[in-house]
Amino acid sequence: MTIVKAPNSGWWRGGVIYQIYPRSFADSNGDGIGDLPGITRRLEHVAKLGADAVWLSPFFKSPMKDFGYDISDYRDVDPMFGTLADFKALVERAHALGLKVMVDQVYSHSSDQHPWFVESRASRDNPKADWYVWADPRPDGTPPNNWLSIFGGSAWQWDTRRRQYYLHNFLASQPDLNFHNEQVQQAVLDCVKFWLDFGVDGYRLDVVNFYFHDRELRSNPARGEPDGSDPAVPATNPYGWQWHRFDKSRPENLVFLQRLRALLDQYPDTTMVGEIGDDDGLARVAEYTAGGPDGQPRLHMAYCFDLLGTPHDAPYLHKVFSRFAEVVGSGWPCWAITNHDIPRVATRWGGTHPPPGLLRAAAALQLSLRGSACLYQGDELGLPEAEIAFEDLQDPYGIAMWPEFKGRDGCRTPMPWEASAPDLGFGSGAARPWLPLAEAHRALAVDRQEADAGSLLRHYRQLLAWRRTQPALLHGEMDLLPVHPQVLAYVRRHAGERVLCAFNLSAEAAVLPLPAGHAVAELLSGSGARGASVQGAELHFEPHGVLFARLA
Repeated sequence: MTIVKAPNSGWWRGGVIYQIYPRSFADSNGDGIGDLPGITRRLEHVAKLGADAVWLSPFFKSPMKDFGYDISDYRDVDPMFGTLADFKALVERAHALGLKVMVDQVYSHSSDQHPWFVESRASRDNPKADWYVWADPRPDGTPPNNWLSIFGGSAWQWDTRRRQYYLHNFLASQPDLNFHNEQVQQAVLDCVKFWLDFGVDGYRLDVVNFYFHDRELRSNPARGEPDGSDPAVPATNPYGWQWHRFDKSRPENLVFLQRLRALLDQYPDTTMVGEIGDDDGLARVAEYTAGGPDGQPRLHMAYCFDLLGTPHDAPYLHKVFSRFAEVVGSGWPCWAITNHDIPRVATRWGGTHPPPGLLRAAAALQLSLRGSACLYQGDELGLPEAEIAFEDLQDPYGIAMWPEFKGRDGCRTPMPWEASAPDLGFGSGAARPWLPLAEAHRALAVDRQEADAGSLLRHYRQLLAWRRTQPALLHGEMDLLPVHPQVLAYVRRHAGERVLCAFNLSAEAAVLPLPAGHAVAELLSGSGARGASVQGAELHFEPHGVLFARLA
């Protein structure tokens, strides 16, 4: 049977996706936990910002051991967030505002309370016995290999029912599905289809390179003590001591992604963005978003962690983008500088007192790169990382790794909507929010920045509106200028137009000589960029100055 491919406007190419963490966005019923009706009530903020889509972190049924990334029913809403009817209302409101809706699905693993796993662990010969990754112990009773969990310790958990180990790349309550089983693949595709039929416009796919494992269960090679440069794995975590050659990013994954893409291509204007954590994340992004040898496409776009760490100076970023240019081919990135798993960029890049100019430069940089962009709720406000006391921690990762690693709660605190409200406008104040409110966020609340023409929020709106008028930034190729100790500069070119984008990422004044063959025709206005000027064949920057210019 020939499957007809649905039309796709390509809105996602160069699009801006706004990530919402449902627990912390808006609480409609006063129970201290954000919910779907709360999101619906606040969607106008996202539309006014100028985003193209929202990505909703998981709101599905879950025991919440990992706050929704441990799903026990892929086809229903957890009651703490609302109902299927509430989600339908959210989708309809988003579409009325011109926003696409992308849902976050976790298919590499499920909750141990999912009916699939309950049945699988019951015996070695039931119909779902092979739906998860089970293995016999070695002769001495130890796990079958040296694979490690990202959350610490062995990736293998002993089960007394089957007298076998099962694989969990994260918590022991998050067993890994066995994608080598064709029935598992089809069950996952059926879940994807369920939400597409419901009306969603796409997916964010959690740890998308973790779906398949090595059939032979070969041990990973040693890497040695890490230097702590990987933003996804703190130096205190033994996970970084291995090269993860056999527990993820297996070649079979690419074949399944082609099946997944073929399903989405039956629905108009849909898209997928995958999260990739890998020893060579940029290469995986390129591989996972390019077409296969047979021309069949895979993911529409993907992101890795190279912009989610502390390094952000011009030479480091030049190295990242140079490397990506080498491997990208026909691939398409979605650049993120913060999300629900990473300390907020204001603190990560700016320290205790982040310079306002740095946050403006970071926004301009992210939104002028070749690719799509993903903003995390509160980015547009410049929220710093919240300080969370140990007794208030909720994140199992942080609790296990304390005190050297404090976990992910500091970027997940409630969104500040109203500066004068006791609960910052997060809810009705009837119950204590699930994470403490950050008093440092009060002065940065949405209503306070709405009233300030010079605020970062207003800057984001101006920048996003201007960006829509610049085809070179949405669709153009990207050519890096030579490396500079302070300034990152590149040219975006499209349909005969060349736009120079330059950013002083240092706290000192800087001068960038233009290479031979480059001459500024005019400075582009309307972006909100400031702090730079053209003097002959040189660009002069104030600290954290930004320049957009059309080249002659």
